[in-house]
Amino acid sequence: MITSQMLKGTLEGCILKIISENETYGYEISEKLKSYGFENISEGTIYPMLLRLQKNGMIEAEYRESSVGPKRKYFRITDAGICEIENFYESWSELSKAINNLFGGVGYEKE
Repeated sequence: MITSQMLKGTLEGCILKIISENETYGYEISEKLKSYGFENISEGTIYPMLLRLQKNGMIEAEYRESSVGPKRKYFRITDAGICEIENFYESWSELSKAINNLFGGVGYEKE
């Protein structure tokens, strides 16, 4: 189980990565996160992040007609968002390497 404290600071990078692969909307982002193992992330967590990313110029949004209900707000990545993904992944790689070094690369086993 991934705790909410561990997700802080990483979820935005993951959302940007999903948006960078294809223009998408909030519910679809939520479903994609679940498919990658982020099981307990509610749409109530995702939507404020999307608004913040949009406000900070990382993504842009556009309303489009939907064949199954009201208009959907589709998000696409900006150049600033692509730079942010690159910075995020570099930082994540360094952190991941440091943690793996600390734990001996094999994970933690209780003694």
